[in-house]
Amino acid sequence: MKEPSSSCCTEDAFQWDTREDCDVRQILDRIGDKWSLLVIALLDNRKLRFTELKRTIDGISQRMLTVTLRQLERDGLVRRTVYPVVPPRVDYELTPLGVTLHDTIQALVTWTEGHQREIASARASYDAAAASTAVAEV
Repeated sequence: MKEPSSSCCTEDAFQWDTREDCDVRQILDRIGDKWSLLVIALLDNRKLRFTELKRTIDGISQRMLTVTLRQLERDGLVRRTVYPVVPPRVDYELTPLGVTLHDTIQALVTWTEGHQREIASARASYDAAAASTAVAEV
C-alpha cells in the first residue's frame, strides 16, 4: 500500500502539486468527480441501497456506480454493509469521514446556488462573443 508522501505537496496551504502521483491531487480528483459528489450528497444522513442510488442518479451506468462506490469505500468515505439474506441486501452510508466531506460539499452547493444567475449571465455573454467572433472569421 502506498503511504501518503509529503514530497509532492507544497508548504503553501493554498497550493498543491499538480503532478499525477501527488496524493492531494489524487484525492481531489476522486472527490471532485461528478458521480462521487452526487453519491456523497445522496448519502447525507441516510443509508441507501445500490438500486436506490442507481435510480436516483440520472445518467449513471451500473458499472460507473459500482466503480464510484468501491473507490469511495476504499478512501474511507462510504461504508458498505452486506446483510446475509436472499436476495443479498447491501446498504451504503457515509462514514464519519464522509460526513465531514459532505459538509464541505454542501458549502460548494450553497455557493453555486447563490451564484447560478451570475454564471448563466457570464456564459451567455461568452457564447454571444464567441458566436460573433466566429461569424467575423468567416
